[in-house]
Amino acid sequence: MVLFTWADGTSEADLAGFIAMLEQLPGRIPEIRAYTFGPDLGLVPGNADFGIVADFDDQAAFTTYAGHPDHQPVLAFVGAHAARRTAVQLAV
Repeated sequence: MVLFTWADGTSEADLAGFIAMLEQLPGRIPEIRAYTFGPDLGLVPGNADFGIVADFDDQAAFTTYAGHPDHQPVLAFVGAHAARRTAVQLAV
């Protein structure tokens, strides 16, 4: 799970491009078992702006995803637009 709070100036067009990148990942990275993402619904003040939940069969699959070339533009976007990033890896 990863949560982002976007920096001031991050536009709706920026986010549409980000979502388009995310939509492509499950088809390009077979190690992704499930991939859910989207903006916060705005129900509780102070929440992060956007979240991603990615499921993998094991640590090796996560490591492959994290270093995959198709994942790198996502990381670059986050580096350029996130004011805050919080993540956790869970074993379920």
